[in-house]
Amino acid sequence: MPARIIDGKIAAGELTAAVGAEVARLGREHGLVPGLAVVLVGEDPASQVYVRNKARETAAAGMRSFEHRLAVEAGEAELLALVARLNVDPGVHGILVQLPLPKQMDSTKVIAAIDPAKDVDGFHPINVGRLATGQPALVPCTPLGVMLLVKGVRADLAGLEAVVIGRSNIVGKPVAQLLLAESCTVTMAHSRTLDLPSVARRADILVAAAGKPGMVRGDWIKPGAIVIDVGINRVTTPEGKSKLVGDVAFAEALDVASAITPVPGGVGPMTIACLLRNTVKAAADAHGLAVNL
Repeated sequence: MPARIIDGKIAAGELTAAVGAEVARLGREHGLVPGLAVVLVGEDPASQVYVRNKARETAAAGMRSFEHRLAVEAGEAELLALVARLNVDPGVHGILVQLPLPKQMDSTKVIAAIDPAKDVDGFHPINVGRLATGQPALVPCTPLGVMLLVKGVRADLAGLEAVVIGRSNIVGKPVAQLLLAESCTVTMAHSRTLDLPSVARRADILVAAAGKPGMVRGDWIKPGAIVIDVGINRVTTPEGKSKLVGDVAFAEALDVASAITPVPGGVGPMTIACLLRNTVKAAADAHGLAVNL
């Protein structure tokens, strides 16, 4: 039987609706309207699309959206000064600095300058440390989306063997920490792992986040595994057309896995929905309130 296709668009829509309901409740009961500030430096076309989509979704959920744009030649000091102002702005509960930054700016330094309580990307070292030690933290959006999709297939993950292919700070490492928190047995794998196919075949949950199109073949997958494909790769077809594909050979995996995310339409839509969730959580935490998300 072909695998169940995990529809990220439906899951993201459900999460966004829940976020909107909580925003409305916070406003009605506490007069609180969460605010998200997005900072874009330069005119990278992909970044502009992301920022525009984030602003639209933020407003649609009933939150305040603040957009700040700096010229590509802006200095690091100017960006740090803007972050400092947003840190103390009571109307801003979440701060997102769109990456990548121009070469004259140190992204590590900029991320570290964001108030951890407003770090809705979950990249600040304090949030990274809290996640690693099992403390409450703002979790990076894509890894959070991965976990919500996995738990939408199977709620109890305790005891399952999970393999994460990819060791990035943005996806691979935090996904592994989240899986550990669910009592999975976790293996971190990567391009230099010896006999990677054999390692992948052990996985009840296989997360592919290596950034290599079609890297994970069908015979790498344990029958019945849950496969989450985080890869987003643009390739050219034999007909000369451009299309997006994941890190998993989807057609091959479809006949082996029990459930799998497509690309596009899988993990991708969850990222902005989780960003909205983090912003509402940050706003509620700032006022000592609980949210049902």
